[in-house]
Amino acid sequence: MALSAEKQTMIWKTLNDTRGKIEPSEYKNYIFGIMFYKFLSEKAQAWLQGVLRGENWASVWSQDQQRAAEFMQKNLGYVIQPGDMFADWLQAINEDKFNIMMVSDALVHFDQGISADAKDDFSGIFDDMDLTSSRLGANAQTRTATMMDWINLLDKVELDADGDVLGDLYEYLIGMFQANSGSKAGEFYTPHQVSDIMAQILTAGRENQEEYTLYDPALGSGSLLLTTGAHMQRAGVRGAIKYYGQEIITTTYNLARMNLMMHGVEYNDINLHNADTLNGDWPDGLVDGVDSPRMFDAVMANPPYSLKWDNTDREDDPRFKMGVAPKSKADYAFLLHCLYHLKADGRMAIVLPHGVLFRGAAEGRIRKELLDNHNIAGVIGLPANIFTNTSIPTVILVLEKNRTADDVLFIDASKDFEKQKNANVLRPEDIEKIVQTYLTRQDVEKYAHVAPLSEIQENDYNLNIPRYVDTFEEEPPVDTAKLLAEMQTVTQEEAQETAELKRMMADLVVTNPEDQHILDDLRGILDHE
Repeated sequence: MALSAEKQTMIWKTLNDTRGKIEPSEYKNYIFGIMFYKFLSEKAQAWLQGVLRGENWASVWSQDQQRAAEFMQKNLGYVIQPGDMFADWLQAINEDKFNIMMVSDALVHFDQGISADAKDDFSGIFDDMDLTSSRLGANAQTRTATMMDWINLLDKVELDADGDVLGDLYEYLIGMFQANSGSKAGEFYTPHQVSDIMAQILTAGRENQEEYTLYDPALGSGSLLLTTGAHMQRAGVRGAIKYYGQEIITTTYNLARMNLMMHGVEYNDINLHNADTLNGDWPDGLVDGVDSPRMFDAVMANPPYSLKWDNTDREDDPRFKMGVAPKSKADYAFLLHCLYHLKADGRMAIVLPHGVLFRGAAEGRIRKELLDNHNIAGVIGLPANIFTNTSIPTVILVLEKNRTADDVLFIDASKDFEKQKNANVLRPEDIEKIVQTYLTRQDVEKYAHVAPLSEIQENDYNLNIPRYVDTFEEEPPVDTAKLLAEMQTVTQEEAQETAELKRMMADLVVTNPEDQHILDDLRGILDHE
């Protein structure tokens, strides 16, 4: 059962009331950390309840600590010791025995108890929670009081073991934090409406594969991966779904790991890296001394737009065999990286600024290579101001590796949205229109056009959407006779009002002789009219 909008709003308001002097961008690290620890703790307790059959976890732990730890590690990938559970914190609060050091010690114990095969998933995931920060309070006592407030607040949220409620709340709070943290915060979050479009296009017709691999090289909070995976699950995909991603910012990388697991993705289906995608490619073992790249069924990305990057000595990088993006704009570097890691029958979608459609020089040469190679399948123009961190209009580019058709589908969806307080929002009907138009791949008047390569070549490989989709609406013809009659009526009304005003002015008498000249001036103006 999903968490209601009213409950979400209440939780956000309460969080803000307990934030104190902590900035939202930093505050989220504590709240998400506690939420995630609660999730892991309750998952561990549910598992223990099923396997211990009434035995006490503390008793089992005291009999053979190493064996008990290995047993939990093997099944969950981590260990939470007796006394370190979220429920233990609550009990200590109720008995007036809680101290913030209980949290600090529990997090240290957790990091020490991660299994070897789960290190990439759990190691350092709570590092952003600085429990000694003066922003939590001037001393240990006030920091303890702050932590108690947060634990009590999150205790009121009823969460299920599958992560449905917690995952939805986590996504909601990510959106709220990024909306209240300034422009930089939007770097880790792709609005669900955009993720939904990309996910539906990427997964259409792919349900019968034995295994489905997803990759996002600009991971952010992981929302693109999750939305795509959710569509595959709803479609009844037969095999396992594996999630891969890279994120350069450590704090954001931690958010993504939490996000995936709190949406019910098992740790052994997650393979995320804290790395620089453009400078550090994804190696998958050595073959004859050379890194062998991993290929994926679906690749999706919403990378930082027009990012400056080091493009020196990139000519021999196999990812950039179609060309090296300029150092002032890494847009095509991200695109080519995605395409390089796509399986032969895979599909990719990437969000980029409009400039990639028409900019020249190195970008123009790369665009020509992609088009001549039939890689670009679709260009979808989105409304402006749907991303919190930028108001510029963006496009979704859809690419495939081994297309035989040379056409490109252009969709101009820039005018279909609902204007809200701080942003434009794509409605469900807008999303459905985009997806269905893409899948049917037919011309739609003033909305979509399928352009063969010959038409694109006539436009010098310029992909600017207005060249292919004419959205101009002609003004209705002017009824000149009606307009003239209306003007004559207005003129007559003005003449009548002026005459009436003259009569009123004629009746006016000044009481102060010195003001006579003012009245004379007004009568002169009316006579001139």
